[in-house]
Amino acid sequence: MAVHLHPLRRHLVFGSLASALLLATGCSKTARPTAKTLAREATLLCLGDSLTFGLGTASGSSYPQVLERLTGHVVQNAGINGDTTAGALARLPGLLQGNAPGLVLVSIGGNDFLRSMPLEGTRNTLKQIVQMAVANTQTVLIAQPRPVLMALATGSLKDHEVYAEVAAEAGVPLFADGWSYVLSRPELRSDHVHANTEGYRIFAERLAEWLRERKYVA
Repeated sequence: MAVHLHPLRRHLVFGSLASALLLATGCSKTARPTAKTLAREATLLCLGDSLTFGLGTASGSSYPQVLERLTGHVVQNAGINGDTTAGALARLPGLLQGNAPGLVLVSIGGNDFLRSMPLEGTRNTLKQIVQMAVANTQTVLIAQPRPVLMALATGSLKDHEVYAEVAAEAGVPLFADGWSYVLSRPELRSDHVHANTEGYRIFAERLAEWLRERKYVA
């Protein structure tokens, strides 16, 4: 004999079955990678180029320094002007050993694009950087924009697609549209490829909010 359920009861029953199925099969493909909230004494390591170093602003106003004030965590600025993915990869082992960070933020690759280095080489080196960092600690990849002069003129910079590809392959979170947002706005730039004091502040604020939303920082 058929059993007829009240619509509300039917909704609750099927909702419970769906929840049980989700628990049994694990998280969905679209679920965000889980983050472990950093201990209060944990440090952050910012690996990058001139955008991490803070070219275009006064001392004390780089994004890692602003991020330190916003999160309360000690933040190591490992940005070098003009550095490439190859240079960052060579520096990373010593930085990991010397700092033992709880989180590594990787923002590198723009100079590879500006110098028209082979994209496949940049992709492979960027992937090696992320894999090395992941083997030691939690890691976030930060996208940089594709440097197109017309996009700069019209305020429509977009992240280079290589970052989304590497993040997906390596299984790490991607902080997207951070630099593209800032560098698309003339009032936030010191020149065509660097932020100014306000730009670095806004970038750090957006990044700090993103890290809190994903439970990396309290």
